[in-house]
Amino acid sequence: MTAATAKAKAVDQLDEEKLASYLEQHVDGFKGPLTATKFAGGQSNPTFKIEAQSGVYVLRRQPPGKLLKSAHAVDREYRILNALQDTDVPVAQVYHLCEDRDVIGSMFYLMEFCDGLIHWDAALKNAASNEQRGAMYDEMNRVLAAIHSVDLEKTGLSDYGKPGNYFQRQFERWSAQYKASELQPIPEMDQLIQWLGDNLPEDDGKVSIVHGDFRLDNLMFDQGNNKVIAVLDWELSTLGHPYADLAYQCMGLRLPVSDKPNTLSGLMGLDAAALGIPSEKEYVAKYCQRMGISEIENWNFYLGFSFFRLAAIAQGVAKRAADGNASNKAAGSVGAMVQPLASTGLNIVTNQ
Repeated sequence: MTAATAKAKAVDQLDEEKLASYLEQHVDGFKGPLTATKFAGGQSNPTFKIEAQSGVYVLRRQPPGKLLKSAHAVDREYRILNALQDTDVPVAQVYHLCEDRDVIGSMFYLMEFCDGLIHWDAALKNAASNEQRGAMYDEMNRVLAAIHSVDLEKTGLSDYGKPGNYFQRQFERWSAQYKASELQPIPEMDQLIQWLGDNLPEDDGKVSIVHGDFRLDNLMFDQGNNKVIAVLDWELSTLGHPYADLAYQCMGLRLPVSDKPNTLSGLMGLDAAALGIPSEKEYVAKYCQRMGISEIENWNFYLGFSFFRLAAIAQGVAKRAADGNASNKAAGSVGAMVQPLASTGLNIVTNQ
């Protein structure tokens, strides 16, 4: 067995007998034996369906092996899911966090299995009607506002992230990471970075939970597509500025159409109104209404920043591919996204 094969096996398989024994001792009502099946997809934290005598569960673990200090922080995921249990944010119930890496080879947590629907295409082709599409987008909007309305003191999350100007910190971080992974000059990216640096808004004091990857396929709807029953994948969550989440979702809707799993899906070229989907302006206005604000100043900055951040992330993936360290065979093609993303962001911020 090669080293790569052994590593893949370590990620994909669990010692079911040892795990069942541990869970019976630490989770009320849990009863083995169990069967663990890894979910397909590109989760950076491997995720398993656990079928046991006592029911069905989900287990999320860190990948085995040496990790970067802040990467794959399943303990942070567990913390925020646990903190949000009694709020208006729909999340799966969590049962136990295991920090003992000897049990399955890495830290993990066990949570409720939610039996719902996940949609990959922003156009919601599987929705029953235009009215349902509109209602689903309104439900997404409601959930986002609920996340940004969480009482940080009451939930014990006031120390979940760093204080201070969120966008300044993010801009400095991603600018530095982009420059460190730059393979060739991209004028549009350089111009976008210059504009954003010159136009950073003053810190307005707004601080909330930010999901960090709020998009359609990280939401699970009930079987009737009427209500979100769980917000998924909190790995990038922190304390930050709520407009970052809103702009990120709206940025996504400007991307090309796709229904492929693990791919950002947008509405580019589609007549959203003809599908019953609200326009960006309508979506933002509804969010403002829910948050009790009249409008969002500097909207073009927040939107342009989202394109910059995604372009910087794509450049990092391309650099790893060029260095031979990428985990995904398609990583090399991700570099082709950087220029179009930067160009779109630049057009947004300069055509105000």
